[in-house]
Amino acid sequence: MTDADILRISGATAAEIADSIRALVERGALAPGDALPPVRTLAATLGVNRNTAVAAYRQLAAAGLVTSQGRAGTRIAGTPATPQEGFAPSTELVDVGSANPDPALLPRLEPALRALEPRPVLYGEAVIDAGLERWAREWLAPDTPRDPRLTITNGSFDAVERLLAQALTRDDAVALEDPCYLATIRTARLAGYRPLGVPVDAEGMTVEGLRAALAEGARAVVCTPRAQNPTGAGLTEARATALREVLADHPYVLVIEDDHYSLLSRHPYRSMIAPDHRRWALVRSVSKFLGPDMSLAVVASDPHTADRLAQRLSPGTTWVSHLLQRLAHALLSDPDTRASIDRAGAHYAARNAAFADRLGSRGLAVAPGDGLSLWIPVHDPAREVAARLRTRGWLVRPGDEFSIDAAAPSHHLRVTAHHLDDAAQERLAADVAASARGA
Repeated sequence: MTDADILRISGATAAEIADSIRALVERGALAPGDALPPVRTLAATLGVNRNTAVAAYRQLAAAGLVTSQGRAGTRIAGTPATPQEGFAPSTELVDVGSANPDPALLPRLEPALRALEPRPVLYGEAVIDAGLERWAREWLAPDTPRDPRLTITNGSFDAVERLLAQALTRDDAVALEDPCYLATIRTARLAGYRPLGVPVDAEGMTVEGLRAALAEGARAVVCTPRAQNPTGAGLTEARATALREVLADHPYVLVIEDDHYSLLSRHPYRSMIAPDHRRWALVRSVSKFLGPDMSLAVVASDPHTADRLAQRLSPGTTWVSHLLQRLAHALLSDPDTRASIDRAGAHYAARNAAFADRLGSRGLAVAPGDGLSLWIPVHDPAREVAARLRTRGWLVRPGDEFSIDAAAPSHHLRVTAHHLDDAAQERLAADVAASARGA
């Protein structure tokens, strides 16, 4: 970048400087790979404190617009390569990183489809189907602070995106679990929010991490109360209580709980939302137990949030298909389907526990957690271990992909092994143990 290029950057605050650089990128004046000036040079040129320039670059990095390359400086990033959930395309490796449910354990749709009443739905009708709303109220209301308002979205990813959009503007800070669900990271980056990572331990989101994020100005918090992806952690009652105490001083911060694993979970639902918290939403999707193609989630929220969310859902245009809603209602209200979902949850828990035992017998202590995958600690950097496993025929997810702050290499793998039989689990456990040791 020349001196003339530096002069095109303007601003007196971190936000103004970041907006100026963002505008140069959008106009094509700065291209992927272009170097930005060192922070001292930029600060001197603009007449601002060095920390202001650092903060501007940090905002841009959090939004995925620049990358820091150490002594090589800061450069404009290309199209963000945020990893995606699901199967890896075009690979001959055994994919144990997909976090998919077992297709054999998903309920059959044909009987419910044949029984659906083909009633036409016209413009102007309610966004949420009446039958599903009655069922969902019984499902969610006991776990919410007050009588909730309900709406429907195209899955939990759509729900979180819409909820954040009605509460935040670009560059607003949002507290996210670290490590975090890939879709949530992608949502924050594409919208230009400033993600603040809150560490997760065995009891869920940490108290000090949440307190620090709120002190940095987080206007929303996204939490997974159980089956946290990727760690499998769930809130304990003590941790949930402590988090509610922290949030007591921030009643208007929007708290979103994404209870994506609900009916499959072997753990009770515990909430960080206090009875008197003013802005909150509980999201429950059906993808994990009815199938990813059943892209539907129910959102329970306070009246203000519900009204703002309703403005982003229009009957006939941005609603969720009533055919899909009726199908979901028919399945979820069927006792046989609910029993099969419960059996699937027990199966996932048992297979994860079996794989954790196999790893433990080889010197890798792993807590089975809750959910479809295991979060496996390894001594060497996770990317190195993942590369060794590729040479042994396995495709796993290194923990770096789930990091909000990727400054330090991860030492965890996320592995989905519930679909493997005993012999395959034995082979995978042996290869993970060997690769973790650098053999």
